[in-house]
Amino acid sequence: MIGELKPYSAYKDSGVPWLGEVPEHWEIQRGKNLFRCIDIRSEKGEEELLTVSSERGVIPRKTANVTMFKAESYAGHKLCWPGDLVINSLWAWARGLGISQHHGIVSTAYGVYRARKSAIDHRFIQALVRSTPFQWELQVRSKGVWTSRLQLTDDSFLNAPFPLPPLQEQAAIATFIDDADRRIRRYIRSKQKLIKLLEEQKQVVINQAVTRGLDPKVPLKPSGIEWLGDIPEHWEVMRLKQLIVRIDQGISPQAENYLAESGRWGVLKAGCVNRGLFQDIQHKRLPIEFAIDPKLVVNLGDVLVSRASGSPRLVGSVGRVHELNYQLILSDKTFRPVFRAGVDPEFMVLAMNSRYYRMQVEKAISGAEGLANNLPSSSLRTFIFAIPPKHEQEIIVRCIQEETNSLIKAIQRTEKEISLLHEFRTRLIADVVTGKLDVHEAVAHLPAELDESEALEDDLPDPELDLDTDSDLDAVAEDEAA
Repeated sequence: MIGELKPYSAYKDSGVPWLGEVPEHWEIQRGKNLFRCIDIRSEKGEEELLTVSSERGVIPRKTANVTMFKAESYAGHKLCWPGDLVINSLWAWARGLGISQHHGIVSTAYGVYRARKSAIDHRFIQALVRSTPFQWELQVRSKGVWTSRLQLTDDSFLNAPFPLPPLQEQAAIATFIDDADRRIRRYIRSKQKLIKLLEEQKQVVINQAVTRGLDPKVPLKPSGIEWLGDIPEHWEVMRLKQLIVRIDQGISPQAENYLAESGRWGVLKAGCVNRGLFQDIQHKRLPIEFAIDPKLVVNLGDVLVSRASGSPRLVGSVGRVHELNYQLILSDKTFRPVFRAGVDPEFMVLAMNSRYYRMQVEKAISGAEGLANNLPSSSLRTFIFAIPPKHEQEIIVRCIQEETNSLIKAIQRTEKEISLLHEFRTRLIADVVTGKLDVHEAVAHLPAELDESEALEDDLPDPELDLDTDSDLDAVAEDEAA
């Protein structure tokens, strides 16, 4: 059905560079004709705390990765209501905005706007302002020296052009987007389930090899550690601090949400080693004048550990730098253990992707020192590992790589399919809210309501998101407001 969408029968020039032609019967309205600024403050600061996520729009703060800039009192902070458009003025260009479905408190650095007319479908506006084409408009209207510090003023936003179909057509577009999004999320969930199964198969192979070795007849001895069990009798139980020369940690500089291309430098994001694989694309571009410390430069062969993450189960993720297409430095959310000569880094990456390592991480981040979603280096240094002789480490690495190679390729292929689904969703929404595709016929064939199985499916949590941006958006806003 989506593939059968066609353009409208007649178009006109919108006069807006990023918009191009729009359906002949659509209007182009300025934001000031659609919205007015709202600045109502909380008297006691007891309403629900809200924040803006680049992925999910306006959400309760308790559901986002926001653990910093907590005020002693929220009295005097701004309020918003369901239907209000809330914008993080410093991150509007990076989808830091959305229609609220909640009544609650937002940062004083946020802009809150309420519709002037009833001829606006809030679902349509939500899709439009968070679409890729509209982000271009918001970036142009945001002013500042650094991209990461661009600010969108009330006047600038209220002068922005909005393509506006008739109200009934807005509702139809919103209904189509809701249905398409539901279908795409369902596809993504099924592929994520496949990845989980493949990961479990890979984990079985790794766990067996890094705790018992490759010889099923090898004599065993008690490790003395309850959660580790018996290990080959010629292996040693050692703490990480005995295996390393040092642990490096990076910094947290002001950065821009772009890739470090054309000779520029970037700083790693926390998600650079999710699921045991290093991804150099997970970084942010540094300002051109930023002074690079050679001690923090990421090099081929480095082993990296995630110190903090929006998701607790990603804290402590470990990967090795096998490919490097950008000039990067460590962030303060990333550890780099440097191993001694008698330790194979590849073996340690496998051991640090095992279940017994994971148990130590979970214990470390649940304590008072670890706080929420944070792995202290002092805890990491005390982690225990079962270590075979160096030559056996190398043999185990080769065997695991051979046995898991097909699983890794299947995981990577499925992740690519998920990425393409996200790209397709982004392009589809952009084409629909700007009038490039007509959804009338498609909407007419949608079911009046979901069947019971579909409704239950849609109650499941959204596919896993990179939550780092949630904290970035809110932290910058709160910092600006302080």
